[in-house]
Amino acid sequence: MKRIYMDANATTPLLPEVLESMRPCMMEGFGNASSIHQQGQQARKTVEHARKQLAALFGCHAAEVVFNSGGTEGDNTAIFGMTHPGEHIITTGIEHSAVLVAAEKQKLRDVDVTIVNPRADGRIDPTDILRAVRPETKLISVMLANNETGVIQPVEEIGRIAAETGIYFHIDAVQGAGKIPIDVKKFGCHILTISGHKMHAPQGIGAMYLRKGTPLEAMMVGGSHERRRRAGTENLPGIVGLGKAAELAMHSLEDGAIERLGLLRDYLERGILDRVPACGVNGSAARVANTTSLWFDYLEGEALVIALDMKGISCSGGSACHAGTTEPSHVLLAMGVEKKRARSSLRFSLMKTVTQAEIDTVLEVLPAAVERLRDLSPVYQKEAEEKTA
Repeated sequence: MKRIYMDANATTPLLPEVLESMRPCMMEGFGNASSIHQQGQQARKTVEHARKQLAALFGCHAAEVVFNSGGTEGDNTAIFGMTHPGEHIITTGIEHSAVLVAAEKQKLRDVDVTIVNPRADGRIDPTDILRAVRPETKLISVMLANNETGVIQPVEEIGRIAAETGIYFHIDAVQGAGKIPIDVKKFGCHILTISGHKMHAPQGIGAMYLRKGTPLEAMMVGGSHERRRRAGTENLPGIVGLGKAAELAMHSLEDGAIERLGLLRDYLERGILDRVPACGVNGSAARVANTTSLWFDYLEGEALVIALDMKGISCSGGSACHAGTTEPSHVLLAMGVEKKRARSSLRFSLMKTVTQAEIDTVLEVLPAAVERLRDLSPVYQKEAEEKTA
């Protein structure tokens, strides 16, 4: 059975060009970038080349790029490294758990936290951020694009609020990187974090934009790596792969690949809405091109994920970080979606390599899978009988 993968927001495979770029670093070019001998110096040149590739993606100076292990480390570093007892954080109810759990832990250290929820369309209202500002507010943390709904957040407007109030601004751009252009100067952020495996680079590598002069306390200490901003021997193959993936992502933003992806996402979404009754879209604001979150009344979303998986289709009920939990999505609940509908929701997140033929297969399989599960619902059967009576 040839599988169809539609869970790109959970992780993506390496692109062939990324894998090829990494091969030399795992064989002959294996040096430690902190060593002063020839192999070490060659490794250092390789790291710095990748740093320039990330700087191009971010729109910043190469010296402002810090390599780390991924989005969770980057988000944790922003929260823990920027705030101290007596200070205040503003974040939102739709953030990734790497931000929300870190903020909760800061509460135990006498850091106050305000959670701003989005409108029903999934978008944060910047005026709600402004209303939450206090004299002791130290950090605003808002994601660029939501991992479940794909809704793009108004980071430029929030960046202006941060600038006008003298507050540091962190953006979790894990789901936005490679899908929408990033310009840290335009966004007005001090810190921006990404993860490699969401954009066809390896798992376990990420990067952070850190504006010059931002007083971020390092979370990983020991050596003088990354200009003392993140200790630990550099993950050379991962860094090289991330640099190549960043370069390819920029090409995709320029050559029409993302627009094509958006058209295919819309084709999938319309096809499902046309074929399946009692279903709809979560998040009506502007979204990244690859993501749609849909609700299917009268069934459990996890059951539908399993039913589709048995037919060779991979999707998810929401964030992969919470797979297997019994609680409905905190993102959908924050948007005001009722619990039952949140539990009935699925996320389809497409890779750039998706084909219309794959989408057509999903449109053939999905309606029957939904109908079979709804046939097991007494409520659905009762309403169906009433309609035909």
